[in-house]
Order: sequence, then C-alpha cells, then structure tokens
Amino acid sequence: MKTTQILIAGFGGQGVLFAGKFLAYKGMTEDLQVSWLPSYGPEMRGGTANCSVILSDMPVGSPIITQPDVLIAMNLPSLLKYMDTVAPGGQIFVDSSLIDTKVTRTDVQVFYIPATQLAKDAGFATLANMVLVGKVIKESSAVSFENNRQTFEKFIPAKKANLIDINCQALITGYDY
Repeated sequence: MKTTQILIAGFGGQGVLFAGKFLAYKGMTEDLQVSWLPSYGPEMRGGTANCSVILSDMPVGSPIITQPDVLIAMNLPSLLKYMDTVAPGGQIFVDSSLIDTKVTRTDVQVFYIPATQLAKDAGFATLANMVLVGKVIKESSAVSFENNRQTFEKFIPAKKANLIDINCQALITGYDY
C-alpha cells in the first residue's frame, strides 16, 4: 500500500490550489485514488491558502491531512505554521527566493529551491508553484513525470491552451533544478 499526503501552502494568488489540482489530476491519470481539499481565507489575493492532496493506491478515507509526507511552503508564514507537522522521514520543499529561514528538523529531507527566481529567469514569473511541483515529482515517488501535457489539457480550459506549454516548462525547470 502506497499513500502520499501532500500539503501545499502559501498566499492566495501564488497558485497553491492550481498546483494541488494538477497533482490530483496527475494522480487520476495514473489510476490512483485521490483527494483534493482546498482551503483559503476570505481575501481573493494575498490571504492565506493551502491545499491538501492525497494520492493512494487504496481508497482515501478522509481528505484531512494532519501529518503530511510532503510540504510545499511558498511563504514564510506557511513554513512556520506547517513544518513541524510533517511526518518524520517526510520532505519539505521551500521557495528559497521568498523564505530565508532554514528548517532545523533533522528527521525530514529539506529542499531549498529558488522557485520564484527560477520562474522569473525563465520568463514565467507567476509559475513558481509549478517549479516547486516539478521538484516534488522528481524527489518523491508520488507520481511520475510522464504525460504532464495531457494532465494540463484535462483541466486548463481550451481558451487558455497557451498556458499549457509554459506550465510544462515550469515543471521541467523544477525537475531539472
């Protein structure tokens, strides 16, 4: 039995929910059982947002995650709030472009990825979320790195099809980092 619980957290507008939706759809394309549970404050942009994604080869009993295997922290308040909840042996992915604080836990694997800067340098400044997801895919065994384009095509509307290529590029940037 394999289950991966992923918590993605940041400010509204950073693509937290989009990243979670991608991972959930990716899991479905790989015949996994999935749960996607968004949570965000009343503000449209700038408020807190987090998203819980569970990927499993068994039915998911509850969408609630109390001890994630993987944490993607896109801002300092999220890192401080959730880093101690990660399961021992878990992984923490930090956008080091925005977060200077270092994780002091020794029982988790920590990856510092300058995702915001990498995204800006590559010409897709708003896609730090997908840069981080690319690194998560590489370092965890939650989902494969195959068929990403087809996954995006499932939930990006046809009228926004131009976003598919840049999202794929952002994933590759993170995967290769």
